[in-house]
Amino acid sequence: MNLSLIDTPASTDRSMPVPLPQIAIRLHPDDNVAIARQPLLQGMTLRLEDDTLLSIQETIPPGHKLALRSVAVGGAVRRYGQFIGAATKPIQPGAHVHAHNLSVAAYTKDYAVGVDVKPVALVPAAQRRTFMGYLRADGRVGTRNTIAVISSVNCSAHTVRQIAAHFTHEVLAAYPNVDDVIAVAHASGCGARLGGADYQLLQRTLAGMANNPNVGGYILVGLGCEVNQVQDLINNYGLQRGVQGQPPVSLTIQESGGIRKTVQAGIEAVKALLPVVNATARTPQPISGLNVALQCGGSDGWSGVTANPALGLAVDELVRQGGTAVLSETTEIYGAEHLLTRRAINPHIAEKLIGQVHWWEEHTRRLNIEIDNNPSPGNKAGGLTTIYEKSLGAVAKGGNTPLTAVYAYAEPITERGMVFMDTPGYDPVSATGQVAGGCNLIVFTTGRGSVFGFKPAPSIKVATNSALYRQMEDDMDIDAGKILEGVPMVAVAAEILDEIIAVASGKQSKSEAQGVGADEFNPWNLGGTL
Repeated sequence: MNLSLIDTPASTDRSMPVPLPQIAIRLHPDDNVAIARQPLLQGMTLRLEDDTLLSIQETIPPGHKLALRSVAVGGAVRRYGQFIGAATKPIQPGAHVHAHNLSVAAYTKDYAVGVDVKPVALVPAAQRRTFMGYLRADGRVGTRNTIAVISSVNCSAHTVRQIAAHFTHEVLAAYPNVDDVIAVAHASGCGARLGGADYQLLQRTLAGMANNPNVGGYILVGLGCEVNQVQDLINNYGLQRGVQGQPPVSLTIQESGGIRKTVQAGIEAVKALLPVVNATARTPQPISGLNVALQCGGSDGWSGVTANPALGLAVDELVRQGGTAVLSETTEIYGAEHLLTRRAINPHIAEKLIGQVHWWEEHTRRLNIEIDNNPSPGNKAGGLTTIYEKSLGAVAKGGNTPLTAVYAYAEPITERGMVFMDTPGYDPVSATGQVAGGCNLIVFTTGRGSVFGFKPAPSIKVATNSALYRQMEDDMDIDAGKILEGVPMVAVAAEILDEIIAVASGKQSKSEAQGVGADEFNPWNLGGTL
């Protein structure tokens, strides 16, 4: 995307034509809309690239779309050179294009499997950048070294929180290599069919959390009578060999004699793990050991212009260095999935992704909801109108490297490169699947101000616009809005990668510094509660 920006004037005389690039951005030559850089006032005159004049018909907020040409009812509206919806009313040049005159419509997608695959020029191993990480026995690397107290069922959620709460910073001071003791609590584990889809999803997610490289040790806590039995979880997912090959400690409230006794037993179990987990210290590791979860939430009209493509450039470099990036949120790549199939390294990967998209079409149809309901009120206030528009911007987080694998929710990630995981678009559920799949760090872009954090994987926030960054500087790690002011996108991408390495090495992200992330674990529940 070539932005070719110049500074916006502090004030604009509406009687004088203003060149389009000063106050609005056309992202692709085929686009019939541009994105307002500042409020456009009714009566303002713009000079387009071909020297024709365009009169603004109504006030258009920054980040929102401005019609550059007339569009008839049913006509295509294009952004990024792609179809983002059809006009529901006649649209005149200079009009505001948004939910009042634009909606999704069916169109033919060219999946063209593999046509955009470009070989990755991998950086030689000896020249790769490094971070200070925790090397595990299986060769994976953690960015944090935590002990997880994992609940099998909602009935033991309070208990695991009480166990974890005992281990304050003061208690952990004697164990400098242990970053935290966390509770992995949730609202599921019973009221489901034994062996059913929800049961399998939950078990795979819990096992993935236990096996995440950021978890140096864990214990399991259940009630005793739940559908999701602790011992079944251990047996079904090979958790018999926990820390240093020893079986994990597992407790049930009913067998232990109640909550108070279980909490005490859990505290003692974690105390026994502390010196074992503390024995692993940070050492220099190549950034090929990073599995980075890509997330966006609270998106706005600039998400696909600044933060997401800048993150995509950082992803391209991470992949060149041998690392892995995990794109997800299937409902938020809907309408843009053809851009990913074109990068799939083989037809099987493309077909798996298309199959996941079709599953979502049927799933939402069965539940009588629409995927296009996905843009939230905040998204729309920020300038996004349709799911196609949102998806095209969201896909930019994945850069331009080949798509090397497609995974089911919380499935262990084993391939390197840019991969995709099937998840809902809801951030806590999506990130839970990514971290359960093995991600050891999250980069989260936001245009409205999402404050998401997730233990045990640190979450880096990238603001899409500078006004948001200044407004929420205690929560935003990086200001990608600088791109709109002329800072090269490659410079912001380099800043993102530097921050990834710094946070992976132990620097606290801003969400971590505020203790955010203890309550965001949220396994996907398909809704079959009995």
